[in-house]
Amino acid sequence: MEEREAPVEIPRAFPYLFPPTPIHENRLSIPFYIRLPAATTCAFATGLALGLSHGSKTAGLRFRAENSHRFPTTSAGWYMYHKSKNYHMMFGGIKEGMKMGSKIAFWAGSFFLVEESVDRMRGTKDFLSTVVAGLSISGGFSAWSKFPLPTAARTTKVGFLGGFSFGLVQDALGLARGRRLGYVDFLLGRPRDHTDFDEMNG
Repeated sequence: MEEREAPVEIPRAFPYLFPPTPIHENRLSIPFYIRLPAATTCAFATGLALGLSHGSKTAGLRFRAENSHRFPTTSAGWYMYHKSKNYHMMFGGIKEGMKMGSKIAFWAGSFFLVEESVDRMRGTKDFLSTVVAGLSISGGFSAWSKFPLPTAARTTKVGFLGGFSFGLVQDALGLARGRRLGYVDFLLGRPRDHTDFDEMNG
């Protein structure tokens, strides 16, 4: 019988919050305490970039509309006009970027928190937990935004499809790294090996 390699563990800053886990058992082969801040940071950076672009354009259009009745007539006046406009665009872009970045980071972090919580409650990690997270976050976002029913239904559909797709991608990468999946074992008719799960929970 082929011997299995000993699981590789990575140092943990908070062992009680993050119990020992073989590296190939982690989603994307990245521990949760690293995956969560990395995801929220990327989400914040994405929101910041989108907000800077949208906010600066909106601020520029607003400034132009507010001053359309008093366009300057001299070169010095036009210089001050564009200087003020650029200032408003920069301030508006930063403000909108921070606002959008914080929102996206919050919802992205919530998604990974729900996913990890469902994983621990179920005792296994597969696409079903990701689907639950997608549905939960899309439902929460719809309620927070006070969407009408048709819009909330479309948002929930997007959350389901996003969670389903992302979950399958994570499962495929996990299988490639040697992680055992319960539904794959069931479809292949092979007994479930609980060794990794026992190691994961000490």
